[in-house]
Amino acid sequence: MSGPLLILDSATLYYRAFYALPEKLTTPDGRPHNAVRGFVSMLTKLVTLHHPSGLVAAWDNDWRPAWRVELVPSYKTHRLGIETSAEEVPDTLSPQIDAIAALLDAWGVARIGINGFEADDVIASVAAQCQGRSCVVTSDRDLIQVVTDRVSLLLQVTGGVEGWPVLGPEAIKEKYGVSPTKYLAMAALRGDPSDGLPGIAGIGEKTAAALINEYGDLTELIKVSSSDTYDRPLTPRLAERITAGSQYLHDALAVITAETRLPVAAWDTDVPYEPVDMNALREISMQWGVEKYVDELLQAALG
Repeated sequence: MSGPLLILDSATLYYRAFYALPEKLTTPDGRPHNAVRGFVSMLTKLVTLHHPSGLVAAWDNDWRPAWRVELVPSYKTHRLGIETSAEEVPDTLSPQIDAIAALLDAWGVARIGINGFEADDVIASVAAQCQGRSCVVTSDRDLIQVVTDRVSLLLQVTGGVEGWPVLGPEAIKEKYGVSPTKYLAMAALRGDPSDGLPGIAGIGEKTAAALINEYGDLTELIKVSSSDTYDRPLTPRLAERITAGSQYLHDALAVITAETRLPVAAWDTDVPYEPVDMNALREISMQWGVEKYVDELLQAALG
């Protein structure tokens, strides 16, 4: 196939499938298989629509690394279970995540997870080290940071895969008001409830974009805020708040900046035209009642 390397933010896909499809969709023995079925179906559509030259499924080996929590203690706290440090995952989803991983492994997809790092770090590393074109499939706007002339973003929005837009640098700037290289600085200012980042009080997306476009980056913005030589869009009240929150801004930017130097080059990212373990793939497909959907995926991979 002649399309880009597709880099999947796997968790965003299986969570989307889990909540989009009803749990009354079950295996022959009555277990919900909505996430497995939906994930495989979306993957089939992605392969059919985008004809990828390669495929990577990025995995969260550590969804909340300790070093990020040390910098910003509120990082992803809303996703913690009660009286536990583990991520709260619905009981009927957990076994389906394992099944999805097993299906991908039996098919032969490069499913990459690295201990101590999130899927975002894997995605950024694969994108940075890819020699050709790549496209990141995600709903996570933090990954706007990886967009370049060679790397696009297939943004999961409401509706089916067919309607998900492919965003390059110009489309990002038009949609969010800043270039991809400035997006994280804007996000730190604005805050992001999905990551547990509070932002700076009184600064929304438009103001954050205006400030970053005016001053270039957070370092210069903080420097100007602590002086008496600023003008609009900065105001005295905002300058005071930015100065007070300067350490938070520094730490938040470090937290949401993805690592690009992880050792990901060893994986074979080619789309598997034949499963590496057909027997295992068939067995897992039967156990989870998704034989039809896996067959459709294998056919799509053949082009």
